[in-house]
Amino acid sequence: MAEVDTSGLQVPEDVRLKLAELDLELSEGDITQKGYDKKRQKLLAPYKHTSKVPDVSSPNSEPSPQTSAQRKAQRRLTREDNRYHSEIRTEAVMQALAAHSKKIPVMPLPSKRTSVNYHGQQRQRDSRQESSSDDDSIYDDEANRNFHRGARSRDSGASSSSSFSDVSASPRHSERPRSAAYVKYQIPGNTSRQALADVMQSARHSQHISQPPDVTNNAKSSRQADRVGRGVSSVRVAGNVGMDMDSDSPRHQGKVAAKIQQLMNTLKRPKRKPLTEYFVEEDDALESPPADPNAPKPEGSTLTPVPGDQLVVPSGLPRNLEAALHRYGSSTYKALAVTVLDQNGKPTVNLTYGKLLSKTQKIAYNLLNKVGQKGEVPIKPGDRVALVYPNNDPISFINGFYGCLMAGVVPVPVEVPTSRRDAGGQGVGFMLGSLNVCHALTSEACLKGLSKTANGDVVTFRGWPRLSWLSTDSMSKLPKDWQPPPKTSEDVPAYVEYTTGKDGSTVGVTVTRKGAFCHCQTLTVACNYTEGEVMVCVLDFKRDVGLWHGILCSVFNGMHVIFIPYSLMKVDPASWMKMITKYKASCAIVKSRDMHWGLLAQKDHKDVNFSSLRLLLVADGANPWSLTSCDAFLNAFQSKGLKPEAICPCASSSEALTVSVRRPGRTSSSATGRGILSMQGLSYGVVRVDSENSLTSLTLQDCGQVMPGAVMIVVKIEGAPYLCKTDEVGELCVCAGYAGVQYWGLQGITVNTFQVQPLQSDGRPAAGDKTYVRTGLLGFLGPGGLVFVCGSKEGLMQISNRRHNTDDIIATVLAVEPMKFIYRGRIAVFSIEVLKDERIVIIAEQRPDCPEEESFQWMSRVLQAVDSIHQVGVFCLALVPPNYLPKTPLGGIHLHETRKKFLEGSLHPANVLMCPHTCVTNLPKPREHRPDRDVTPSAVHVGNIVQGARMAWAQGRELNMADEEGDGSRKHQFLTEILRYRAQATPDHNLFTLLNSKVQIQLSMSCSQLHKRAERIGCLLMEKGKLNTGDHVALLYPPGIELIAAFYGCLYVGCVPVTIRPPHPQNVTTTLPTVKMIVDVSKSSAIMTNGNIIKLLRTKEAIGVVDVRAWPPLLDSDDLPKKKLTAIYKAPTPEMMCYLDFSVSTTGMLAGVKMSHAAATALCRCVKLQCEFYPSREACLCLDPYSGLGFALWALASIYSGHHSLLVPPSEVEANPAVWLSAVSMYKVRDTFCSYGVMDLCTRGLGTSTAALKAKGLNLSCVRICCVIAEERPRIQLTSSFTKLFADLGLSYRAVSTSFGCRVNIGISFPGAACPEPTTVFVDLRALRNDRVTLVEKGSPHSLCLMESGKLLPGVKVAIANPETKGQCADSHLGEIWVSSPHNANGYFTIYGDDSLHPDHFDASLATGDTQSSYARTGYLGFVRRTELTQSDGGRHDALFVVGSLDETVMLRGMRYHPIDIETSVLRSHRKICECAVFTWTNLLVVVVELDGNENEALDLVPLVTNSVLEEHYLIVGVVVVVDPGIIPINSRGEKQRMHLRDGFLADQLDPIYVAYNM
Repeated sequence: MAEVDTSGLQVPEDVRLKLAELDLELSEGDITQKGYDKKRQKLLAPYKHTSKVPDVSSPNSEPSPQTSAQRKAQRRLTREDNRYHSEIRTEAVMQALAAHSKKIPVMPLPSKRTSVNYHGQQRQRDSRQESSSDDDSIYDDEANRNFHRGARSRDSGASSSSSFSDVSASPRHSERPRSAAYVKYQIPGNTSRQALADVMQSARHSQHISQPPDVTNNAKSSRQADRVGRGVSSVRVAGNVGMDMDSDSPRHQGKVAAKIQQLMNTLKRPKRKPLTEYFVEEDDALESPPADPNAPKPEGSTLTPVPGDQLVVPSGLPRNLEAALHRYGSSTYKALAVTVLDQNGKPTVNLTYGKLLSKTQKIAYNLLNKVGQKGEVPIKPGDRVALVYPNNDPISFINGFYGCLMAGVVPVPVEVPTSRRDAGGQGVGFMLGSLNVCHALTSEACLKGLSKTANGDVVTFRGWPRLSWLSTDSMSKLPKDWQPPPKTSEDVPAYVEYTTGKDGSTVGVTVTRKGAFCHCQTLTVACNYTEGEVMVCVLDFKRDVGLWHGILCSVFNGMHVIFIPYSLMKVDPASWMKMITKYKASCAIVKSRDMHWGLLAQKDHKDVNFSSLRLLLVADGANPWSLTSCDAFLNAFQSKGLKPEAICPCASSSEALTVSVRRPGRTSSSATGRGILSMQGLSYGVVRVDSENSLTSLTLQDCGQVMPGAVMIVVKIEGAPYLCKTDEVGELCVCAGYAGVQYWGLQGITVNTFQVQPLQSDGRPAAGDKTYVRTGLLGFLGPGGLVFVCGSKEGLMQISNRRHNTDDIIATVLAVEPMKFIYRGRIAVFSIEVLKDERIVIIAEQRPDCPEEESFQWMSRVLQAVDSIHQVGVFCLALVPPNYLPKTPLGGIHLHETRKKFLEGSLHPANVLMCPHTCVTNLPKPREHRPDRDVTPSAVHVGNIVQGARMAWAQGRELNMADEEGDGSRKHQFLTEILRYRAQATPDHNLFTLLNSKVQIQLSMSCSQLHKRAERIGCLLMEKGKLNTGDHVALLYPPGIELIAAFYGCLYVGCVPVTIRPPHPQNVTTTLPTVKMIVDVSKSSAIMTNGNIIKLLRTKEAIGVVDVRAWPPLLDSDDLPKKKLTAIYKAPTPEMMCYLDFSVSTTGMLAGVKMSHAAATALCRCVKLQCEFYPSREACLCLDPYSGLGFALWALASIYSGHHSLLVPPSEVEANPAVWLSAVSMYKVRDTFCSYGVMDLCTRGLGTSTAALKAKGLNLSCVRICCVIAEERPRIQLTSSFTKLFADLGLSYRAVSTSFGCRVNIGISFPGAACPEPTTVFVDLRALRNDRVTLVEKGSPHSLCLMESGKLLPGVKVAIANPETKGQCADSHLGEIWVSSPHNANGYFTIYGDDSLHPDHFDASLATGDTQSSYARTGYLGFVRRTELTQSDGGRHDALFVVGSLDETVMLRGMRYHPIDIETSVLRSHRKICECAVFTWTNLLVVVVELDGNENEALDLVPLVTNSVLEEHYLIVGVVVVVDPGIIPINSRGEKQRMHLRDGFLADQLDPIYVAYNM
């Protein structure tokens, strides 16, 4: 391209720079000539009136030295595969992108931590300007202009440098905002703040059962010590609204919130009309979308078989391949058979026909007579032998190949295996094993290069059978009188050629001796080969066209073949053209790639002469984009003697061998053909002619005519082999004597491929007895027997009833300018099945110096281009670092291995863009709530009665006075009275023992000791604290006996204790605000604690968070007065408040409930009866003692029942995972209680130590009850793993069970000594999200296993009610669990003291059914199911199944999802995901996953997470956040704090490794 002198123009400097960049783009091949002219004209248009612009294409203008040098340098750098290049396609893409740019899309850029960026991405360009506009949008007007010229691109804060780089990853040093503006309070009735538009709001049940006033607590995890530190210090209080947050708050206007808003704006853009939604019921299986009624349909007549010319074999040809070798090896023994170029491009290595014959005979003799003499397996005629030769050694290969043929042995040519990055090598090994290959022939040099074991033997490669390796260069001499054995039949296998199926499996195609001979005859006739011709071959000689022409036909005709090694082509791409010129070769066998590379090597063009060339065989002529290479090559070299009729594209197939070839030398109009076809028509499988200037057309050239002696048909691609119509695209099939006969050893697929009997439309056979072979090529037959190929089955992607070809997609990708970001020849396109339809995935290797933001812009343009040209969405577009994609032996991309790595998550991309919102159009219809169709509860009740359905209710056994006869404590109504009674009756009876991590007794306390300690604490409260009866006292103690003594000290003087978890010493900044909030909310008048915690509160770090003067009076229980209490306080009535119970709910909020003396005593009584606790019993507790049933077991149950409690703080389990189980074994405990966090620690920490523990004598056979104390659905996977793991230590599977409690009743169900074992059921997940229970069999698709949550405590009655209508549900119907019992909590304790906010939480009545009883509403969904088991009272057992918290559920697409179900699917998607949590934000589903691996694996998770949630839940993930382990906050019971996590994410405080925004 000539450089234009613009010196005469008054052109500003910046325009001159743009013109120089434009010239550079043209020289690099990154822009077409047409595009160059248009852009240049546009740049110079404003200055045309001042001066005349010279002609762009002026032949007289000289190229500037600078541009010329750049071009020469670039020629060496751009020798890549450009066979897909098309100016028409480029123009079409440019027009499509221009149309898109009018509606500027705003897509959020993914956020990436700096350390994840690859080396090339970390470079900062000083010349890049910062944009003053929104720095996360993909492009605005200015950016769109800048993008075309590749100039100053805007710097994104979240691209090349991390958005979160200013936030330290360490929890201990990070400065987090903790101002009053961040710790927000919401006052009921304050309407000035607008509630956030969040799906979570709509997920809540009706107003009358909304979440109580709560405060968030970022509690210390019992699983990982740093979880709290990495969590967020936000604290929230809710009034009568579930989770209100100020959507206008500056806290949420960080980059994350801005990007999510961009994503929402992007998704709101009008898209093309979606496919018809065909879901009526979600229970129905997903199907393919229905056919488009407006789709074009074939209109031609049914195709009849098209025969080729009659095969007229010239006289004088050899009778078989061995005869040809004998003829030329003896009569013209000095004639050259093979020449190989060395690395310098010199033809130094030669093989004559005489030498070929002698070496072949020697190899044949040695194979049959010498192998097996040293004890190895001998070789007999018919055995298969592997030929393993490198690609630069065709001479050794041809010797070995013909040696096998002469011996009657079947050669199996394969690639040389390597231990590093050997893509597909395992499949080759499997094929060799199925062929019973025991020996491998190779050259001496190759044998030396193979990996060896310590004793010098060749290693057994992965997946390969054990082989005996033989060098064909060192074989013994041939006896003079030896003759090869006669061939008994011509129908026996001659050789086996390997090929790869669409699924990546490697199979061997058998070619018989008769077939190979017929193939040589047919090719000789079709290509007009004659003896002595010179052929240049660039192809792989081990298989396909290179083997058939370069090895078989050449010897059959006595030709001289010059092989060009692939490694030389990369250095000197014009070497094959030089050899044609030097040897005056008449034939050349190349691919489009070689022609393109030859075009680029312009400095060698002057010496090239193609006048001798009569046949330029284009081996990949079946590729639709080979046309461009052929035309460009002809235009460049017609002046060098290249004749148009010499270019002969051919089509080939591993199964049918040569499908068609254009005859050389024919010049008639019917000899060749071209068709300009509509791509839309082709996508529907119909041939429709398009106009020549159409932007969505595909121009095809023919691949020649039907072969001589062959017959071809076209059959339907899917289903039975019905004949296609003349204008219909189908699979080409060949009936010829030379085709392959079978896949070796695979009879099932052999029949479907090699023995096809085509059918007429009425089902009658169309070809008599003839059988055809499927070629795997898609196309149609034109006039005069011309064969047109428009794709292959391997590259076929059937998406929503339309067909797309991978090559077409690659062509569109390459047409997106500028091409500075990826390597042209390093693109893989394939499809994966997601949600019953195929989805397009594009993987490309990006250049090392590619800026993050610019590559993302290029990716977004690719999506637009594919959408416009092909009317199909790209599901995933990923860029990987250079040389990351698996390679084939010849350097191309190994597509199947790439697809496999993508699906298993081991590809490690550098950039990922997922577009499920655009692609997935076959989701089920959203469920719509129809208020006009609401059924009243009375109508439902009548329906249940008519159907004979049992109403859903269950109850524990009755409470009888006789149950506790003889227990002196029963006559007392207050726990203080019971403690005083025990101190008098059994003063020395040991009640509590605290154990440390070494299972040593740290502290022990008897009844009298506890009583005296409590009295002294009561004195401290009265004297030093000056507290009055009814005052609230916060107890700030670590788990232990001191907490229990302080609790009873408060009760002794009439104070109300509030147990609070103390701040964590290592995370004071994070945990102290929560403590302060609970102290404030509970209206505590004083804080009782020990000296260590008082010191902690007075440290500089703590004072920086909460001023020490802001605390109520601090009372140190380490400094107690000696006095005794004069009198122990007794409440006037048992209904008065005993203590306040504050707990973090599953939605991340803190709720406080009031427990009366009567409720506390009743709860202890129920637990005693259920577990049969007596003073002689022992129980071991390893849980958090601050709230719920855990606190009741820790501090209350032993006082009431008198049993001995062994206390193991969960922090000791973190130090020694075996401490809890060791204590259980040592004290032979029957009943033990733990949290899920403790069970998880034991499962993870002791997984490999059970044998060692058993050797130490640890025995768990004593355990009768091992119960998990929880307020959630039982975690079956964890409990079953725990049971299986410790079964070897004697743990019974019946012993492990769960309990259930909640805020309104902390103990609803609990395992009992005489209760039946827990039952499990399997329910349909799809029905569950529609608020229905459908029981299914184990192993059913979409099934979810649910376990019964313990047995109902005595005196407890539950009913299942519709949460909206309050009508009672029937048995096995989903509803809210309502509970009635003597130990229900008395109400919520709020900061405002307004108990009227939630009256029906604690005093609700059913609308139908048992309308007289008063119930408390738990806020949990579940169902009751009557089982066949018998209870201790003789009745049938009613099992209670907890499904999940209503507050926790998310409403998406009108359906109710439980986060734990989505998280379970995500955890299964990749082995490196160690934990995950989901939440919603502005109707988007956000998935946070913790990566337990290297940071460069983070992007592997994005597609897998998206796919798994789509497949299993029919939900599209909006945002995927990859974080470090320990980031997801967890409360004291091991429950995830999802809303807390959401706050941290939106406040940019998670320091994520990667954040992907799915389009």
